[in-house]
Amino acid sequence: MTHEERVHRPTALRIAIVGAESTGKTALARTLSERIATVTGLRTRCVGEWLRDWCAQAGRTPRPDEQMAIARHQHALIDAAAADSDVVVCDTTAVMTAVYSAMLFDDPSIETWAIAEHRRSHITLLTALDLPWVADGIQRDGPQVRVPVDTRLRALLQAHDLPWSLVAGLGARRVDMALEAVAPWLQRHCARGAELAAIRSP
Repeated sequence: MTHEERVHRPTALRIAIVGAESTGKTALARTLSERIATVTGLRTRCVGEWLRDWCAQAGRTPRPDEQMAIARHQHALIDAAAADSDVVVCDTTAVMTAVYSAMLFDDPSIETWAIAEHRRSHITLLTALDLPWVADGIQRDGPQVRVPVDTRLRALLQAHDLPWSLVAGLGARRVDMALEAVAPWLQRHCARGAELAAIRSP
């Protein structure tokens, strides 16, 4: 892509998916990005959760002093995807890092930066607590943290005037709710975006 094309190219639509652990964020991000690409023809990228890869590589969960670097890398991946995509579906943002840092380490130091980065997202999808908790290696803390995390996350978003759309339901219904929420935003990027509100998963 030439410099002139980059200057005049529309900003990529950023869809942020956040929520407590084991609420289907990763599966939703992947499925939603596939559906958007198929229906609209837009170049759509799904950016996975860097923390998952970090834990796998390090063989442990991060220390308090490592939280900011992880959050920054997450958004570097999002920025890289947005540079050559029309739509970027983000499996988490730095807001979740801020929530866990405050809850686990009593460290709110990255909150201001995390909120500023998250605000670059056009729409936030919040995954409901209606899925069963499932263990996932060393990264997850247990079902007992889901309600506190959800409560803290909602409070943080509300405190900074960051609206969200709740995504709930099992299987196809969860994807349908996400599609309905993002359809108005997709309409601005593609003439077929409005059709998504009427589409149901097979």
